[in-house]
Amino acid sequence: MQLRIFTEPQQGASYDDLLAVAQATERLGFDAFFRSDHYLRMGDGDGLPGPTDAWTTLAGLARETSRIKLGTLVSSVTYRHPGIFAIQVAQVDQMSGGRAELGLGTGWFEAEHLAYGIPFPQKRFGMLEEQLEIIEGLYGTPAGEKYSFEGEHYRLVDSPALPKPVQTPLPVIVGGNGTNRTPAIAARFATEFNTPFASIEATGPQFDRVRSACEAIDRDPSSMTYSSALAVVVGADEAEFLRRAEAIGRDPEELRASSIAGTASEAIDRINALGQLGAERVYLQVNDLHDLEQLEFIAAEIAPHVQ
Repeated sequence: MQLRIFTEPQQGASYDDLLAVAQATERLGFDAFFRSDHYLRMGDGDGLPGPTDAWTTLAGLARETSRIKLGTLVSSVTYRHPGIFAIQVAQVDQMSGGRAELGLGTGWFEAEHLAYGIPFPQKRFGMLEEQLEIIEGLYGTPAGEKYSFEGEHYRLVDSPALPKPVQTPLPVIVGGNGTNRTPAIAARFATEFNTPFASIEATGPQFDRVRSACEAIDRDPSSMTYSSALAVVVGADEAEFLRRAEAIGRDPEELRASSIAGTASEAIDRINALGQLGAERVYLQVNDLHDLEQLEFIAAEIAPHVQ
């Protein structure tokens, strides 16, 4: 089981805050540092010092880390044109020596679009399919050849399809809890499928839907990596867990029901239960980016015991 650290910088974090977490992620032996791709704080608070752009952040971290994978859960198709986005992601992959991973989704948070003047179409699944097809096409076009695309949402004519990422193929993550279109899109384009903040009871059936979608297009379901993302709040004892829950304003019992929360043994049991369903990676959503001691605790007391 691979454990990845997942952050939500829109809640209030500077680049230096993220750098400290990413470097701790690498030092402590975790597999990857991921971040959300949002431009507006959710819930109460001022969000200071303000949002950071996901791929600008990852470009910086690409030069300040050496081992961990770097990516998004997930970027929204509303933020960037796929031609430009393909260049950005390929460049981060080059800057990191082949460690970038692209999580892409439809987006959902209309308020951040209004706040920053970003169009928010009501129907976005078609945009997602076309962006994934375009990025795959641009990266897969041999050097020296041209790539063109004509769709409902995007048109590319005689693109040189450059630059190329280091990785072939570049890992692509599609996730969600939709029961029909999401599994079909993942089966067609993704190297990894992620269930975000889903219960144990919902995760297994969703993985099965993706496996069925793979079989429907004659893809081997085992060629897909299956993963889950859940908040993590843990402590060496009950008092430490309660202190960390209070620090992020979450109810302890709600955390225990919905997240990887409590003592080390509780967290290990939850992660291993996901493994029994087929999850090969778990993204641990860390909400207090200044509590690096929690990362140290996870690395020492939880990571060695997950299957």
